[in-house]
Amino acid sequence: MSVVDMSEAVLSRPVPRPGVLDIAPYVPGKSKVDSGQTLHKLSSNETPLGASPAAKEAFASIGAKLELYPDGSASELRSAIAEVYGINADRVICGAGSDEILSLIAYAYLGSGDEAIYCEHGFLVYQIAIRAAGATPVVAPEKDLTTDVDAILERVSDRTKVVFLANPNNPTGTYLPFSEIRRLHEGLPSHVLLVLDAAYGEYVRRNDYESGIELAATAENVIMTRTFSKIYGLANLRLGWGFGPASVIDALNRIRGPFNVSGAAIAAGVAAVKDRAFIEAAVAHNDEWLGWVTRELTQLGLSVTPSVGNFILIHFPDEDGKRAVDAEAHLASNGCVLRLVGNYGLPNAIRMSIGTEEANRAVVSALTSFMSK
Repeated sequence: MSVVDMSEAVLSRPVPRPGVLDIAPYVPGKSKVDSGQTLHKLSSNETPLGASPAAKEAFASIGAKLELYPDGSASELRSAIAEVYGINADRVICGAGSDEILSLIAYAYLGSGDEAIYCEHGFLVYQIAIRAAGATPVVAPEKDLTTDVDAILERVSDRTKVVFLANPNNPTGTYLPFSEIRRLHEGLPSHVLLVLDAAYGEYVRRNDYESGIELAATAENVIMTRTFSKIYGLANLRLGWGFGPASVIDALNRIRGPFNVSGAAIAAGVAAVKDRAFIEAAVAHNDEWLGWVTRELTQLGLSVTPSVGNFILIHFPDEDGKRAVDAEAHLASNGCVLRLVGNYGLPNAIRMSIGTEEANRAVVSALTSFMSK
């Protein structure tokens, strides 16, 4: 085909700008199996306790108002978040999941020729957001499946504009103490935006951990993001929030879509964030079963990465019949759906969400029979 023919072929339909088709689409965890058995879905880090009864009641109350637009600034929700966390509501932004806020950050601060750094086993949405904004992703290797501050700082260049960091990290479950977060921040140029993704922050009960609120409250180049999808059990409503400097929040609000958060999500979010007893119950359940599952699987001879989230990363032997793909198939045949994480650079591991007692015991039982084969 000649150059002219190729040009005509290209122009015969809309063509995405360069780089868009290089983005690997995000693939969510599986939600079903073909065995017809009782299903235990432990592939998406959803809470086994569901949502707060108060949040469900608030959600239902919106049913009589579906013809009305929601509050475009989510002011009631921002005020509720500010009250609970002791922060300024004017410096809070709400979105359709924290994913939307991460994308808004990329669109606001990245463009062609820019670079953004994220960690080797970091959340896949970071790379998608970076590439979608036309920028170049730069991967910093981890040390023992944990963020390496020095590796990040070594990769900062004149083109670096943003650093995305999940703390705790998904899918590894590891975290950085806040002394390391501060060291990272101090080593970054003042014009580089540090994004602290604390989607699993509510689960962490370590004395050396902070979600990033204090740093975001005092620094001009730090924003923290949170989600209602995990411990609050509102994943189906797509709701998240961010807290940062007034200048950053102003920039994000300028490109945020109007009415980006539904009225149902706002109402449920207000009730959920105020129901502290429900959150403490979720933390207690996770603490009990995270430890139990970790001990049981370790006794089977499996390696489990220590986690502070509501999930664990299970490593399998590199031998025929015992690899992660074999284990995943065996689990599925027993009605347990877990998450293969080869697309995170972990081809021989499976991520397991902590579920109900029944689900947790079912996974241990299935892996006991798998390892004994």
